[in-house]
Amino acid sequence: MSGGSADGHLTWRQLWAETADHLGDANEARWMCQEAGGLDSIEWATSLDDAVTERVVARVDAMTARRRAGEPLQYVLGSWAFRTVELMVDRRVLIPRPETELLAGYAIDEARRLASRRVVVDLGTGSGAIALSCAAELSIEGTTVWGTDASHDALEVARANAAGLGRAAANIRLAAGPWFEALPEDLRGDVDVVVSNPPYIAHGDDEVAADVLAWEPHDALFSGDDGLADIRHIVEHARHWLRPGGVLLLEFGHRQGESVRQLLHNHGYRDVEIRPDLAGRDRIAHARR
Repeated sequence: MSGGSADGHLTWRQLWAETADHLGDANEARWMCQEAGGLDSIEWATSLDDAVTERVVARVDAMTARRRAGEPLQYVLGSWAFRTVELMVDRRVLIPRPETELLAGYAIDEARRLASRRVVVDLGTGSGAIALSCAAELSIEGTTVWGTDASHDALEVARANAAGLGRAAANIRLAAGPWFEALPEDLRGDVDVVVSNPPYIAHGDDEVAADVLAWEPHDALFSGDDGLADIRHIVEHARHWLRPGGVLLLEFGHRQGESVRQLLHNHGYRDVEIRPDLAGRDRIAHARR
């Protein structure tokens, strides 16, 4: 970076402008500057004409280089907001997306209807986005949230995120293993809500964005020749873990709605609904045992 104020020091405003020129995006440039300086929105607005340190300039330069090389913004920043929580994210986990915020909201709504106690299981928790949102937004009293993942790397990220949740973190249980195998047997038949954003992309799908293929963990993206292998497993086994009337919520690919609906009907679920994402495309399945 070059330039500076009258006394030779680069200001936040100048660093922002130069970073925006390099990236072609003023918002991304601002987020990088705020991250490098540890500034919230109010601090940012009141510090624009303050000088920045060489350490901050070096960090912004490094982040800019990573972004220009194609690395997703969320990984460059190292964190991303999801509903009410701020999540650490890196290449060990998927980037949290708006449609998954909807999925978490449906799970929270279902669990919130229960008066005295509620058990929520988030299968394939990744960064912990859904599990942590449930713990953060549900009552502290009577809530237990399980997050399972077969990836030990992902669970490390989830544990780090849970550590920053405060009192609600006491209600989170993180367990290693594929899907329901990670859960203790005494939960069988006693779960109120099973929720999952499982892998649902078919191997060889040519519509997957290049940056997703290059940067995000493939074991959290791909699931068999039709993308439904993991969804089939969850649908088949969830009914043995849910209590009578318990709810299963699944995210899936926007062209898989009818297949998922049929799968749920074939396994005896009732009140099956296929719900849209923010773009109006089929995205979330809701069904009861």
